[in-house]
Amino acid sequence: MSSLSIDLTRRHWMASGIAAVAGIAAGGIAAASPSSGGAGSGAGVGASRGASNGAGGDDPWNPVVPALPASPPPGKPGDFDFLHGEWRIAHRRLKSPKDAEWDTFEGEATCWTILGGVGSVEELRIPARDFAGMGLRLLDVDKKVWNDFWVNARSGALAPPGLTGHFVEGVGIFIAEDSDEGKPILVRGVWDRIADGRCRWHQSVSRDASKTWEYNWFMDWTRIGPPRSA
Repeated sequence: MSSLSIDLTRRHWMASGIAAVAGIAAGGIAAASPSSGGAGSGAGVGASRGASNGAGGDDPWNPVVPALPASPPPGKPGDFDFLHGEWRIAHRRLKSPKDAEWDTFEGEATCWTILGGVGSVEELRIPARDFAGMGLRLLDVDKKVWNDFWVNARSGALAPPGLTGHFVEGVGIFIAEDSDEGKPILVRGVWDRIADGRCRWHQSVSRDASKTWEYNWFMDWTRIGPPRSA
């Protein structure tokens, strides 16, 4: 399994960033609340944010994620059709391991449905952070399971491991085993709040076999038009 020391790869996270969230859960460190002013670091100090167990209301910092049933709904072509288009994205990314500061910035993406709905390609662009990458989602037609892969534009290589998942109650849940400083963890990416022209993606990690989840990245997507030509 790969280390989480890779900076700015969306399917993985910096070890320091994960440590910061773990510190919030253990010690109640005050988290800086992201400002609503677009690019730049978060401003102001908000309430302490703990690890989520999926209970409570679906607030921006503690999303409610349905539990994966023993027999998840089968994946089908077209599950990712909601992403087809040109998007503007508001990011909130955990930044500092010392004071749990969150960085907020703007980005954009172009997504295409391919292979009759069996695949979905995402080109993510974050000019404010000089970063770009590609998400590749493919349906294993025989197993009826989706696989979600990430490519950093700086390396051009698929970042292992890929996340596998299903859509449950309209929420896409993708999980992979990984490690951080030699210790096993789970990495989870979730697509939710899927509506006409809007959706949300967030990333979290679990150190206790999915009993609790520690959030480190949120993306709020707004569609601005059809996809441009590839």
